Amino acid sequence: MDWHDFLAAVALVLVFEGIMPFLSPPTLKRTMATIISLDDRTLRMAGFAVMVTGAILLYFIR
Repeated sequence: MDWHDFLAAVALVLVFEGIMPFLSPPTLKRTMATIISLDDRTLRMAGFAVMVTGAILLYFIR
């Protein structure tokens, strides 16, 4: 992987991160309020699940 691929991946993350605030700010605010109310263990498990899913997808794509 070279710098071009890395920067393209970062740019894509930024595009995806910007979709919700652009399309529906109220929904994003409600989602953030829900996330804040979660306990740390639940949030960690959700983060772990997302990381594992991303790693598996990357494995199959690459």
